[in-house]
Amino acid sequence: MPVLILSHPSSHAHVTPPGHPERVARIETVDGVLAEAPYDALPRTEAPAATDDQIGRAHDAAYVEMVKSSAPAEGWASLDPDTHMCPDSLEAARHAAGAVIAAVEAVVGGAHQAAFCAVRPCGHHATRDRAMGFCLFNNVAIGARHALDALGVAKLAIVDFDVHHGNGTQDIFWSEPRVMFASTHQMPLYPGSGAAHETGLGNIFNAPLDPMSGGREMRLAYEGIVFPALRAFDPDLIMISAGFDAHRDDPLANLNWLTEDFGWVTGEICKIAAECCAGRVVSTLEGGYDLDGLAASVRAHLDALIAHVETLAHVETLE
Repeated sequence: MPVLILSHPSSHAHVTPPGHPERVARIETVDGVLAEAPYDALPRTEAPAATDDQIGRAHDAAYVEMVKSSAPAEGWASLDPDTHMCPDSLEAARHAAGAVIAAVEAVVGGAHQAAFCAVRPCGHHATRDRAMGFCLFNNVAIGARHALDALGVAKLAIVDFDVHHGNGTQDIFWSEPRVMFASTHQMPLYPGSGAAHETGLGNIFNAPLDPMSGGREMRLAYEGIVFPALRAFDPDLIMISAGFDAHRDDPLANLNWLTEDFGWVTGEICKIAAECCAGRVVSTLEGGYDLDGLAASVRAHLDALIAHVETLAHVETLE
């Protein structure tokens, strides 16, 4: 059961204003990686469009209607100073959310043990009722709600290693005991949330990282805070908000992660998934704005996911 890749052509049609960092070139870069060996051999499926009801599990109905009505006939509509819609953005956002829904269905249903959603726009800043930080719908939260409410998953964990705090995901699951949310992120930095004292019902674990810190500090945060919490929570599914903008070359932040750091954190998350939830992992693309750094980091992330699935298969063969 190799790693499943989910994508959709509409990710290329979400065009942002000139000079915007969340640009079409990002998904072109990711698709370029996926066209390389060995990733070109991974099974790939076209993501469906999420319905209003599916999106509404994570967002207020009035907000969903606002996003739908904001799609312009031409040019751009701005939902906040950083977050813009072109005529095709709504379709792209529906398919980005639908990718995570389909990935969860494939992994929870047993067809695959891991999946990666190569889609945009990203989602983790979108709160229950607000678009922000380049995000329209919160893809990982919509997929998580689908797992809980439609597929009967008892509890799940979301790990977010984007350099920016996943404030939208935290907002949506602040009072949801079935969801653990853990985030490492640079602080101070946009959006200004993610302090260690933000704990929700005890299900939120924030591990802010100082500017200019690197892999050593990141490893300490995961080994000291995130991984013990993840093992204690013992989820039935682990989801990853995979942002690659903590890379040292990224223009929007000031962390010094190397390419191998993304492989390490992905691999360690997968090891815990193998311990607690039969290896079930669903990952979705968030940030990452230096194209070379993005490509290298996506390769490291995919390599770790592939190694995870191969290890599970080897264990099953021995058994």
